[in-house]
Amino acid sequence: MADRGESIEVIQREMTVFARRARATAARMHPELSLVSFTLLSHLEDRQGCRATDLAAHYTLDKSTISRQVAALEKAGLVERRQDPADHRVHVLHLTERGVGVLAQVTDSRRIAFRERLAGWSGPDLERFAEYLLRYNAGASDEGP
Repeated sequence: MADRGESIEVIQREMTVFARRARATAARMHPELSLVSFTLLSHLEDRQGCRATDLAAHYTLDKSTISRQVAALEKAGLVERRQDPADHRVHVLHLTERGVGVLAQVTDSRRIAFRERLAGWSGPDLERFAEYLLRYNAGASDEGP
């Protein structure tokens, strides 16, 4: 690479390719689960449930966008609303049993795909790549790339 600017351009281009591949891979992993759906289900699993407004705030999305996504997940039987025991006016989103199963299936498929794609990489290369990704994501803000 000739200079820092050129390296940054390559990184930007390759990360765009990575994101495009991630969306396409998600579509192949499970017919009902887009990358957005997978991300929302993963977040609900990590948080062991949360309010739709919390999802909107976390992903800096409009409430109506989250509402449409959640409605589709409910219709597919992947998510359900439960009353918050502490505040009966609030509903918390949780994965259904089916949602847990579908998320696990897609997570396992993604893990296998990553292992296959990285099979030829050496241990030190994998460690460096993991460290770089951690470093890159640690410096990221919620407001942009």
